[in-house]
Amino acid sequence: METTERIQKLAEKHLKSDSQFIVEVVASLKKKPNKLIVIVDGDQGVTIDDCADLSRALSAALDEANLMPDPYHLEVSTPGLDHPLKLVRQYHKNKGRQVKVKTASGVHQGKLMEVTNQAVTLEEVSGTGKKKEVKEVVIPFSEIDKTFVMVSFK
Repeated sequence: METTERIQKLAEKHLKSDSQFIVEVVASLKKKPNKLIVIVDGDQGVTIDDCADLSRALSAALDEANLMPDPYHLEVSTPGLDHPLKLVRQYHKNKGRQVKVKTASGVHQGKLMEVTNQAVTLEEVSGTGKKKEVKEVVIPFSEIDKTFVMVSFK
C-alpha cells in the first residue's frame, strides 16, 4: 500500500462524523522537511476546528505508526475554490450551484441539476431576453477532466 493511501486510512479513522470525508492526500517526500497535505470535506461542510482536531489526531497517529520517520510538515485543510471536485460525493453536495466542467471536447458551464454514479446533468443557459435558450447537458464522469464550483457575487 502506498504511503498516501496509508495516511488516508489513518485520517479517515479520526474524522468526527460519517458526513466528513477525505478528498485527497498529497505527500511531497522529495524535499526536507517532508510535506503532507490532507484535504477534508463534509456533506454539511467542515470547520476550522474540525481541521485542527484532525491535524492533532493524525499527527499523533502518524508518529505512533512511524509512517513518517523523517521530520514532516502536516497541513489539514478544506478544498478551496481553486480545487476541482474529485469525488461523486462532492458533486452531490454542490447540486444547485453553478459549475464549470472541462472535458476533452470543450467547456460546459451551468447549474448542476442532477448527479448519478455515472454522470452529471447541467442546465446551460445561452443568450438573453427572447433569444434565451435553456438546455440540459448530460456529461458522463468518464469524460470529465475537471469541475470547478463557480462563485457568484450577485
